[in-house]
Amino acid sequence: MADVIHQLAARLDNALRTRTPIAPISETEGISDVETAYAIQTYWTKMRLARGEKIVGRKIGLTSQAIQQQLRVNEPDYGTLWETTFYPEREGHVVISAGEFLQPRIEGEIAFLIGKPLHGPRVTPQQVLEATEACALGIEIVASRIADWRIKLVDTIADNASYGGFTLGRWDGKMRDADLAALAMRIDCNGVLAAEGIGAAALGHPALSTAWLANKLWEYGVSLEPGDIVISGGITKMLPVNAGDRFTFILDGQSPVTVSFT
Repeated sequence: MADVIHQLAARLDNALRTRTPIAPISETEGISDVETAYAIQTYWTKMRLARGEKIVGRKIGLTSQAIQQQLRVNEPDYGTLWETTFYPEREGHVVISAGEFLQPRIEGEIAFLIGKPLHGPRVTPQQVLEATEACALGIEIVASRIADWRIKLVDTIADNASYGGFTLGRWDGKMRDADLAALAMRIDCNGVLAAEGIGAAALGHPALSTAWLANKLWEYGVSLEPGDIVISGGITKMLPVNAGDRFTFILDGQSPVTVSFT
């Protein structure tokens, strides 16, 4: 099985580097269990670390009830955030080439900057908030190396939770004391309202989804450490991305961030 895990990780890595999607591994290889899917993701992560890439945090996916029902799962999944795919905002604006991603979509989230270690297996949402240095408006570019987004749970887990890239608004230490579940976000696409949501869409509360992450990582011998960034799960629906699109994200109490795709 180790050879299969290594081969599938290499295929996903090649898909990332060549911008050429692959068929679902759930279909071509019959992969059906979460443990094997995470093993593929973990080996792919080791490959990227070996060539000098740097982990800056984690993402949480599948936090909305609708998506869980669609994929017939009852818990989220997670992936790795890479420094090479972080796009810093400048004066509230980010410009990104749409061609850097396979089948990109975009969604709004709430991000956490971890200030104290969080070790599972029994991390609570309150402990997450106590360990958080600041929060920010988070924006994830979701992408899939799986052809036509024809994914099952194991496909997206192996594919680094369908992560493409991310950007952030400015870190705000006061935001962690806000009612994160009630914070409202809207996304305008090319000047027209395209999506809305509130923090509670992320598993009921963004701190709850982050606690889930800390406890899930513990199962694999990993913890959240000071400086880690966590984007805690979509609180809006995913929107398709095309070259020329301009998305403006507006979160209660925060400065808007606009992402333009060339």
